[in-house]
Amino acid sequence: MRRLLFHAVVAVALAGPTAAAAAPPLFIVEGRGWGHGIGLAQYGAYGYAREEGRSYAWILEHYYPGTTLGRAPVAAVRVLLADDRRSLTVGSDAPFSVTDAEGRRFELPRGSIELDSSLRVRARGELRRLAGPVEFTRGASYLELGGRPYRGKLVVRTSGGTVAAINHVGLEEYLYGVVPDEMPPTWAMEALKAQAVAARSYAVVSRRTGGVFDVFPDTRSQVYGGVASEEARTNAAIDATAGDVVMHGGRVAHTFFHSTSGGRTAAIEDVWNAAPVPYLVSVPDPHDRISPHHRWGPLRFTGSELARRLGSLTPRGSLLDLVVSRNRSQRAESVTARGSRGTTRFAGTSFQSRLDLRSSWFSVGVLSLTGSVRVTFGERASLRGIARVPGAAWLERRVWNGSWERVGRAARTDAGTFRAVARPTATTWYRVASRSGAGLAHRVAVAPLVRLTEVRRGQTLVGFVRPATAGARVSVQRLSGGRWTTVARSQTDASGRFRVGVGLEPGTYRAVATLGRGYAPGASTLFDVVAR
Repeated sequence: MRRLLFHAVVAVALAGPTAAAAAPPLFIVEGRGWGHGIGLAQYGAYGYAREEGRSYAWILEHYYPGTTLGRAPVAAVRVLLADDRRSLTVGSDAPFSVTDAEGRRFELPRGSIELDSSLRVRARGELRRLAGPVEFTRGASYLELGGRPYRGKLVVRTSGGTVAAINHVGLEEYLYGVVPDEMPPTWAMEALKAQAVAARSYAVVSRRTGGVFDVFPDTRSQVYGGVASEEARTNAAIDATAGDVVMHGGRVAHTFFHSTSGGRTAAIEDVWNAAPVPYLVSVPDPHDRISPHHRWGPLRFTGSELARRLGSLTPRGSLLDLVVSRNRSQRAESVTARGSRGTTRFAGTSFQSRLDLRSSWFSVGVLSLTGSVRVTFGERASLRGIARVPGAAWLERRVWNGSWERVGRAARTDAGTFRAVARPTATTWYRVASRSGAGLAHRVAVAPLVRLTEVRRGQTLVGFVRPATAGARVSVQRLSGGRWTTVARSQTDASGRFRVGVGLEPGTYRAVATLGRGYAPGASTLFDVVAR
């Protein structure tokens, strides 16, 4: 005679424990502005001139508070056009001349010459070696370097077998080749004038001293394109403000400028590791909204993608969360990154640089979901997540082979976290979503409820499966050598009930139901057969 003993164990799904797991977080980066945000904002200046009719003097005082206009202390600059070259091509469309360091002057025909460190030119019918540095002077047409025309003179110097070319040019003529590359010439004239004064001031204050040149022809100073960049309207703006510079405390001001502020400029100490400057402070910039870069994004990254971009800044383990701390200029002062095995904190400008963002005025949204990965039919699934994004956030679900549908708003704490309870009736994917995008899906598998209600004479098992499904496969399995072996099979009727005939030997058994159609396999409580 046998006695059947039933263990009081809750039915579980077969694929493992029901512990919570997380879908990888989705990070959403959005921001404002383009550039460092310090000083004059070009789109904002355009807006003040176009929308309010403000003068260039008013615009400059707005972006550099407490400053006045004064006169430039220099009239010419030296621009390093080329450096460390094996050779250079100098020419002109009209006859021109060259003078060497010994004062010898030679007339040269129209056309071009190639010059290397030997400084030899063909003049007066013979090849002559010049004493460096040498100075080329124009005739009836502009001098050209590499086929590009420039105002002023060209000085060629040698060093260690290489040659360099420096353009000696008047400050105003230099600006002719700068301003149209910094601001569209079609913009309002008062904005162009403000840009001209800012560029003039920046050229004066940023000059290198003690060397053979003053400024670079690129973003290390200001982009300078020579005659080919000139435009009539920007030339007119430069002429109308000739000699004007921005002054503070008797000195020419550092007139930093940028494309787009995002709606407010930044104080210098809030962007760079610099001491405060009285006129480089944060000011409102309401007309910045006309810029196409006023707002940008969203840019979406998975945790692994973002970790690769951040490199050494990434904490150990999987990247789970990012929190941005802001300064008084609304720029990102620091970013705290939380990983599964640690936390790191770094400067907001470092994050901007690693991701090549347009500005340091950015936010990082996080959409992530974690919770139950498997429940038995009729049980509730506990979900929790992060929805740190602007505006509303909500929970969405997709049942097995269905489409996504919204199921409720995510009621968030101040930290952006939330909790939700779901009662899935079949395997369901959940995600948290917002206007910025949708997070990655979190799967909650649903296993059928399997109950044994009767064991008849040790030969027949009777029970039911929920949800009630006709034709569901039911297997009776016996634990043998650490593995489950099927010893009998049956199917459910229309009410979900089943009856399985099996000869029960001593051992541990369970009944397993497989419904398919988006359900995980479900198992009954275990029961033992003990010989008496």
